[in-house]
Amino acid sequence: EARLVESGGGLVQAGGSLRLSCTASAFTFEGYGIAWFRQAPGKEREGVGCIRSGDGATYYSDSVKGRFTISTGNAKNTVYLQMNSLKLEDTAVYYCVADRPYYCSEGSAWSDSYARSNGGWGEGTRVTVSS
Repeated sequence: EARLVESGGGLVQAGGSLRLSCTASAFTFEGYGIAWFRQAPGKEREGVGCIRSGDGATYYSDSVKGRFTISTGNAKNTVYLQMNSLKLEDTAVYYCVADRPYYCSEGSAWSDSYARSNGGWGEGTRVTVSS
């Protein structure tokens, strides 16, 4: 069964770092774009960033640009979200989703495209940033 599993969340102080993983089972990310989303309590799900297979291009929301980095691992079934300089407002459950690679492109449309994905969403991993 093809599915995605997010991991690496936890409790971290403001200014600290965490690295989240998105691991696919039963398939690899070759030929896909992978997007990270997050949902804070009482808020709508928000796109964090995406990475496109092939050229490895990445795009980020303004709220995380310069602090978060998406990358792929040596294994073709893992994508990472490195989060640095964490802020209280980064507290959320983080999810990943895989879909068309061309969704991941300049601008903000990638977030809507991946949000409507019919691909399976994992259970997410919780990140809590404390003061």
